[in-house]
Amino acid sequence: MGERVAIVGIGQTQHRRRRPDVSLGEMVNEAVRAALEDAGLTLKDMDAVLCSDMDFFEGDYLSNEMLADSVGSYLKPGLKVNTGGTTGGTAAIAGWYHVASGLFDTVLTVAYQKLDEPIASTACMITCYDPLYDRDFGTGAIGVLAQMALRYMATSGCSEEHGAMIRVKSDKNARRNPNAHLRLNISVEDVMNSRMVTYPLRLLHICPDSAGACALVLASEKKANKITNKPVWIKDHITVHRGYSALASAVSAIPSEQSHTVAARKLFARNGIANPRKELQTFEIYDPTSWAELEWLEDFMVCEKGEAWKLLEKGVWDLEGEFPVNPSGGVVCTNPIGATAMIRVAEAALQIRGDAGEHQATREVKRAIASSWGGSSWSILFLLTKSLYD
Repeated sequence: MGERVAIVGIGQTQHRRRRPDVSLGEMVNEAVRAALEDAGLTLKDMDAVLCSDMDFFEGDYLSNEMLADSVGSYLKPGLKVNTGGTTGGTAAIAGWYHVASGLFDTVLTVAYQKLDEPIASTACMITCYDPLYDRDFGTGAIGVLAQMALRYMATSGCSEEHGAMIRVKSDKNARRNPNAHLRLNISVEDVMNSRMVTYPLRLLHICPDSAGACALVLASEKKANKITNKPVWIKDHITVHRGYSALASAVSAIPSEQSHTVAARKLFARNGIANPRKELQTFEIYDPTSWAELEWLEDFMVCEKGEAWKLLEKGVWDLEGEFPVNPSGGVVCTNPIGATAMIRVAEAALQIRGDAGEHQATREVKRAIASSWGGSSWSILFLLTKSLYD
């Protein structure tokens, strides 16, 4: 059996639309310094350093090589990953493998995106498709997510108001999170009256482009308990790819099973989780739109099909509710794309440690899950625990 791995240090920047006050390296260094300070360690204590972003949106190639001084990777083992929207989750997994292998005891893994400098990410996603054969809806991820939302409305019976309600819930949580990008103090009416982008997605349903970074210090079991009295254990994780596109899943008359569901079924089964809402305490879900949060809570088997919007009405997903979802505010409030999925892991870990501040869940969190999502329905699901024996 491989080494057991804990998160012993967590660092984030304050996420904003623009960070003209810092260079990319300076911004990433903020998260690195915060994670090392949180762990009570220095760069000299790191056996390896991983540094990842989504090059496609950054507008350059292998930017991690330019950031060797900023992240402390100079002359240290490490690598870079880029898996689209899941990049931050994959970077956390890559760090986990470095420690679990037994080759390294302490690893710093960093993910980032500074979307105030390169070209627009949406333009990149649209123009990367062939205009004749692939760009039938012409809006990249937004078009796919709009179709998913339409399908969810048609099959679940929910209304447009429910998409607005879940967005308001996220905003309430984000306003308690000092690192969140969008803290708007909005109402259901504000969401319903915001500009239509692609029906039924309105502007306030959709995640922003953010500039920010996140870093995690991971340690082996023999080191973790010496470093901190509050380690958060990466008890399990799973990555699932599907052999069909997100677009086909959205519009098919016979929808294929989501990779989310495959990931959840396997992870829950091998960890003896029969009732996620009772046996787990919170979920940091990757929600590129507020509609996605509703549909994907069902796909991840947290509730039955067609039930998420009904539980929303009862306050189940609220910070003070039975099963808080996205206490941080989620992706619809903060989205530095290369780091977004790692932020889900970091925020779930903060909840377990009880260190989330004003956006800490009111119930004690002993076990949490965090997800990542990217193009072509690529899903990652993490199980984090307070104890190795939970």
